[in-house]
Amino acid sequence: MIRPHAWLSDEWFSPGGVPGIAIPFYLAHPRLMRLERAQLLEVEGGTSAECLQILRHECGHAIQHAFQLQRRREWQRHFGKSSTPYPESYRPNPGSKRFVQHLRRWYAQSHPDEDFAETFAVWLQPGSRWRSRYAGWPALKKLLYVDRLMRELAGAQPIIRSRARVDPLSKLSTTLFEHYTYRRAVYSLEFPKTWDDDLRRLFSDDRRAQSLESASAFLRRHRVYIRRIVAKWTGEYQFTLDTVLGDMIGRCRELQLRVIGRERQVLTDFMVLLTARTMEVLSRQGRRDWIVV
Repeated sequence: MIRPHAWLSDEWFSPGGVPGIAIPFYLAHPRLMRLERAQLLEVEGGTSAECLQILRHECGHAIQHAFQLQRRREWQRHFGKSSTPYPESYRPNPGSKRFVQHLRRWYAQSHPDEDFAETFAVWLQPGSRWRSRYAGWPALKKLLYVDRLMRELAGAQPIIRSRARVDPLSKLSTTLFEHYTYRRAVYSLEFPKTWDDDLRRLFSDDRRAQSLESASAFLRRHRVYIRRIVAKWTGEYQFTLDTVLGDMIGRCRELQLRVIGRERQVLTDFMVLLTARTMEVLSRQGRRDWIVV
């Protein structure tokens, strides 16, 4: 039986060799959560549902560490070798059925350890109906293996019982300024700087349309909604999308573009464009400096 211990640190993680879970400091107080949202536009684990979603994933890591599951040959056949180095970036295939879909950005595809943690999290979630949800998917074999494995381990004593706390908040010397400077850099992607052709297809630079709402004002008005929806569709950080939106608003202003057509249709077309461009960037360069959880 295992009861993962928890402590506050600077981010979510479960360190190798320790059956425990580090929880980010900003979840410790509403004021810190407001600061996190102000700096990065969202709070990872900020709702009960999302917090439980991440905790299930981290619990998978903790159980793997406690029972050294990565040493089992059958575990390796399903997930690969845990010793595989974490990549500097990964390019997920959103259409793949070899992996479960739990955390955003198709995180199971990033590394064998994450594949197991994500599979475990889906298995653990109450009412997930994973047998029917993943029927016909190769990923179902992994879920069935986890189901057999957890039944086998029920009541067993863990191999690793360390209660160590890696990078606890009390020993971190990083300032909030340094922390958020780093995080904002991590959340950045190298999007193309020229959007003119795309924007001209959506909006108009016809002088006869000068009395209509400007495209820059239109995008500013819908900015929060756009980044939330596209973040949901793509799994990308809202902070990243907001930076891109800022660039696009600037180009619309420089090109003096105007909105022509029904507002809802124009908004939908723009979100489809931003989604497509985001997925192109992710498939081409991958997620760089991504945070291992």
